[in-house]
Amino acid sequence: MRVIICGAGEVGFSIASYLSRESNDVTVIDVSPEMIARINMDIDANGIVGSASSPEILNAAGANDADMIIAVTEHDEVNMVACQVAHSLFNVPKKIARIRDQVFRDPSWANLFSRAHLPIDVIISPEVEVAEAFEMRLSVPGTTSVSPIAEGRLYLCGVICEEDCPLVNTPLGQLIDLFPDMQAKIIVIVRKGKSFIPTPNDQMLINDEVFFITKTTQLGRILSTFGHEEKKAQDIIVVGGGNIGLSLIQKIQKTQKKVNLKVIELNTERAVRLSENLEDVLILNASGLDKKVLEEANISTTDTLIAVTEDDETNILASLLARQYGCARVIPLVNKEAYNALTGTLGLGAVVSPKTITVSTIMQHVRRGRVKAIHNLLGNFAEILEIEASESTNILNTPLKDIGFSKDVFICAIVRDNNTIIPDSKSIIKAGDHVVILAREGQASRVEKMFSAQVDIF
Repeated sequence: MRVIICGAGEVGFSIASYLSRESNDVTVIDVSPEMIARINMDIDANGIVGSASSPEILNAAGANDADMIIAVTEHDEVNMVACQVAHSLFNVPKKIARIRDQVFRDPSWANLFSRAHLPIDVIISPEVEVAEAFEMRLSVPGTTSVSPIAEGRLYLCGVICEEDCPLVNTPLGQLIDLFPDMQAKIIVIVRKGKSFIPTPNDQMLINDEVFFITKTTQLGRILSTFGHEEKKAQDIIVVGGGNIGLSLIQKIQKTQKKVNLKVIELNTERAVRLSENLEDVLILNASGLDKKVLEEANISTTDTLIAVTEDDETNILASLLARQYGCARVIPLVNKEAYNALTGTLGLGAVVSPKTITVSTIMQHVRRGRVKAIHNLLGNFAEILEIEASESTNILNTPLKDIGFSKDVFICAIVRDNNTIIPDSKSIIKAGDHVVILAREGQASRVEKMFSAQVDIF
């Protein structure tokens, strides 16, 4: 498949890297010669310097033969025009655009993106996606990461093994004997910044971050088994009143009742706008790094502080200060990958990454056929794929222990009719099953062969 990616930033680079590993013909366009040099040097893709909205540049990128264009430049208008040009002049079948400005998402202007006007097939709004990720963390306290999968029948969660976790120092293969009601699949352990897929002989240790998949109906019980019985936050401080902060507050007010909300926003004009648009929210026009301001906001009795300014350093420092002053839980927004390992060392387990969320969302719209969804786990460490097993799948009706999976691929869960199965070695896959699979980076093609069904990208 031939794909044109507009924008060589972190999101564009990650998508190009993923698609190129699966032997697709990938071309990346960006106005920055330095970013294009990185594309040409680091991944198997063709980089072109120029404007993504230019017909000449799109033509040079092979738009006449392209199957898809993914526009993720820093400018909404460029992304929209690139899709329009790709449609009108080159008839590119599928067009995906990242659009940040919420004005364009107003339902009043929904007709703008119809095929007769701006023909964009999929619009990705990072601010909305990130706000939903934060709200999900709040709704499932005690987790460092939480994502519903298999149409909400399962949850993919991350937790920290703290000192009171009863599961530590026990081989995973023995857990089912000690905790017979534990219907969860432990899929990845992060220890001192390094991720690995555990074997039955591996143990969880204190301070490990553990990722598992469980039935939605069992989530509360599993979190309790890990020693996490935190209650939902009632007092929340949001540092940063930009688009993400505003979207998050509005979402909290819609989904959660009796929550005491405060916002700390440094920009005076923005703070005034927030006060005009939000009801029952205390707006503090100040810095989230000011000790007096945090004390005025009653940080010592606050359940959760969420830092969502446009500056990673401010988000991390505000979170550290909040922890120091007695806040029970902090969740910073962190864009730069370089800080990922640092946040774990500093004890900031629940970190939200806009890049990871955006890439994962876009990739779910890139695949079609029997791959129903794909979720990135820990950046590019692994992927969770949801695949429908067809009649032609050559591993049907075979016990999982006899299939011969590599250590980098295994079955996490099976959804059959209305039943959700956390499989063991004797479980089998039947035609029509919705199968959840973990695959290490670069192993997606192996999964495709396992199921012997045509898995198309796009």
